[in-house]
Amino acid sequence: MTAPTGQSVEEFLAAVPSETRRSDARRLAEIMREITGAEPVMWGPSIVGFGSYHYRYDSGREGDSALAGFSPRKQHLVVYLAGGFEERHASTLARLGPYKAGKGCLYLKNLDDVDPAALRELIDRSVRVHRGVDRAGS
Repeated sequence: MTAPTGQSVEEFLAAVPSETRRSDARRLAEIMREITGAEPVMWGPSIVGFGSYHYRYDSGREGDSALAGFSPRKQHLVVYLAGGFEERHASTLARLGPYKAGKGCLYLKNLDDVDPAALRELIDRSVRVHRGVDRAGS
């Protein structure tokens, strides 16, 4: 992810062209607010993030990123999770419903199509990993 900006989250969400995607984004923002206890902040031009954590890779590269975040894109609602979530949470993903996954990204077409409890669990576990409460390998 990138750095926080001063852009208004509400203005960004209001400008999402698809009514369904806009509604899903607002619902997802509320879920992430509840899980993180943080208010939404724009990270770069298109990512809504909640809270922050510091990371450091084995390579020595380090920085800050959002604890939880998403981007309402044209094709999908992209949810950013801790890397490796597919391997660690296969049983939760099996309950989730239709999705696509990339490295640290969960792509959803419509929130109404997924199990809300499974989605909350994935976001919560990812936040716990970023906070250092949960080991990435467990």
